[in-house]
Amino acid sequence: MTKKQRPINLDLMMFQFPLTAIASILHRISGVIIFFAVGCFVWLLGLSLSSPEGFIEASTIVDHFLMKLILWGFLTALFYHLLGGIRHLLMDFGCIEENLKLGIRSAQVVMVITVLLSILVGIIIW
Repeated sequence: MTKKQRPINLDLMMFQFPLTAIASILHRISGVIIFFAVGCFVWLLGLSLSSPEGFIEASTIVDHFLMKLILWGFLTALFYHLLGGIRHLLMDFGCIEENLKLGIRSAQVVMVITVLLSILVGIIIW
């Protein structure tokens, strides 16, 4: 038996991922962001509903610049995850043909709409 030559050190930065792979990876990352952020926002909601002092404390937290940035990032992840999920459902139901050209085009549409919604939400938050 001959021994296959395998790479010893694989440099992942030399690979160029296709847009469809990037869209899939971003969909998974946005899901993880939503999973962890929802817990924080539920805690914040509970704090605001606990008492009048809790509401004032929650209002102070939400008015902070860093919290607005976190909220903006969460909403951007939520929009991307929602639109990416709709894209996958349309592909699963056969509304979008599963070929490379339409896969790239639908990923581009999802990303462009996400950027536009993110800008709109950023304007509303600030």
